[in-house]
Amino acid sequence: MAENMDVDKYRTFYECDEHWELKRAFMMAHKDRFSEEELVCLAQVFTNIEFMGCKYPAETMQLIAELSKDVAAEFRKGREGKLKRTFVAASNAAAAKFSKK
Repeated sequence: MAENMDVDKYRTFYECDEHWELKRAFMMAHKDRFSEEELVCLAQVFTNIEFMGCKYPAETMQLIAELSKDVAAEFRKGREGKLKRTFVAASNAAAAKFSKK
């Protein structure tokens, strides 16, 4: 188990505070359940899903949903009323641009 791990050493130089705080909260919540290597991987998958809309196999998505339930709920509650980014595929954006003409 990763109970004694130094979670903060896993912050990457390109992570903004918001992303890091969520990833860190996830790792802190589960560091007694997984090995350090597995926990870091799961935390990255979680933030990829939460911030980038990534999709993974159903079993992985279900595991992350279960593990992140409390962490994500608190984070999402704090974001209520704030602007949210929406990602659009380039092909959809191009199609929308040409359909307006």
